[in-house]
Amino acid sequence: MNHPAAQIVLASASPRRAELLAQLRIRFSRVSPDVDEAARPGEDVVDLLRRLAQAKALAGRELAGAALPVLGADTLVAVDGVALGKPADRTQALDMLARLSGRAHEVLSAVAVVAAGSIQTEVSRTTVVFRPISMAEAARYWDTGEPADKAGAYGIQGIGSVFVLRIEGSYSGVVGLPLLETERLLTAAGVDCWRYRQA
Repeated sequence: MNHPAAQIVLASASPRRAELLAQLRIRFSRVSPDVDEAARPGEDVVDLLRRLAQAKALAGRELAGAALPVLGADTLVAVDGVALGKPADRTQALDMLARLSGRAHEVLSAVAVVAAGSIQTEVSRTTVVFRPISMAEAARYWDTGEPADKAGAYGIQGIGSVFVLRIEGSYSGVVGLPLLETERLLTAAGVDCWRYRQA
């Protein structure tokens, strides 16, 4: 989604992040930086998220080659202190869903904005509680194709919502871009977020 009068650059290939940002009616262009998302030995989940969001924003600035603020983000699901990223295959997805079944987990989303030579980052934390999920149901969910590219192997904005008993925190953060934190960072970077919101 490219606009001729973009206010910012979104450094993400995620269609979900683009849809969320579009909800704010902020004009943006997009680049898709290639960032290694592997955790470093002993790296804390929050430190990993902050580093990845910042790396994406910085790589996006290089790709964009423009003076506009650049936004990067990353989302992870954490249970028992272990980060669950996107599943590599069916077996890993079913294992993730089994770990999340019938209990609470945390979804963390980091947002970073690079502007005027500085970088600012915020992390959103949301608790999500799942009902029990049978292995047969998890397998059928995998067969829909939805879990393949989702952190924790589920999409709360899609079929995965049938597993959710409740959430405490940011729904948009669980989808992949916490909008409260995003707008706060953009405003701090000098972006007039209200400029194009008129009907």
